[in-house]
Amino acid sequence: MLKYLSSIIVIVLFSFFKRDEIQPWQITGYAQGTTYTITYYAEDSLVSKQEVDDLLNGIDSSLSIYKPYSLISRFNNSQKGLEADVHLKKVVDRSLVVYKETDGAFDITVYPLVRAWGFGTKKISALPNADTIKSILPCVGSQKIHFNRNQLVKDLPCIKIDVNGIAQGYTVDILADLLESKKINTYLVELGGEIRVKGRKPNGQLMTIGIEAPAKNSIDEPVIQKLIQLEQGAVTTSGNYRKYVKNGNKKLSHLIDPTTGNPIDNELISVTVVAKDAITADAYDNSLMRMGLKKAMSFATRHNLEAYFIYYNTDNSIKDTATTGFYNFIKNIQD
Repeated sequence: MLKYLSSIIVIVLFSFFKRDEIQPWQITGYAQGTTYTITYYAEDSLVSKQEVDDLLNGIDSSLSIYKPYSLISRFNNSQKGLEADVHLKKVVDRSLVVYKETDGAFDITVYPLVRAWGFGTKKISALPNADTIKSILPCVGSQKIHFNRNQLVKDLPCIKIDVNGIAQGYTVDILADLLESKKINTYLVELGGEIRVKGRKPNGQLMTIGIEAPAKNSIDEPVIQKLIQLEQGAVTTSGNYRKYVKNGNKKLSHLIDPTTGNPIDNELISVTVVAKDAITADAYDNSLMRMGLKKAMSFATRHNLEAYFIYYNTDNSIKDTATTGFYNFIKNIQD
């Protein structure tokens, strides 16, 4: 599955140290339409790439809209729904919670609109018109899906779901759980820019994460905007300047407003969220992007979320701001 590349790519910055008893071990690969990197510190190699890839393949078999045999694809093609496995149930359960908390800003049933705008699994020959959008909107709304025990039920056959806005965060957490099960207490897991960390390096330093952003003079030349450090938690980012379609000279975001059916059009370029786990951060970074700066800042403050916003000012210059708590994570980029 592919979560569209966000406007900020979070880059992991870490250095290797002279090997002694505790040393860094790294596993890298390709999954969910992107790359992954797992770095952990231990006396010996405790996790194999095969274990990681088997786990990732299992998640794809459940949640990937790009796999026609996956559980989510079978749900989308069904008339009434089907029995969910543990991955689909956990992700949809959390998605429904966030849907309610954000008053519908996060909505996994938006997939028919995503496809109509050309961001799904198939290319389109033309952008949708108002009549097409109007015909799709009755198929959108997470209040139209629910669980009957483990059975995921939809009220209308046309309802289709896409969990790309939360599934990579969930996957990062599952990979972290794998490391935890091996008694690994110092690690960094990264998948498609979504990150979860725990512990300090052997020299006592915190993990350092770079947040990439548009350069001040051109949004096509990204630069490291901020460095942040945390001892435990997750960092995810959502944005709209890397993935878009063009309509004349206008760039249309891949993030779709589930109420209007159109791509979002607000001042936000990207949102980075720090949370206790990646599934939480991943769901809310998308939600905040859809809200716009003022509403997103208020929501984050009221829900104890730490977030960093990059946005267009009224003069079209690029600015940034953050919740009060987020500044505690920022490291001087000159250090």
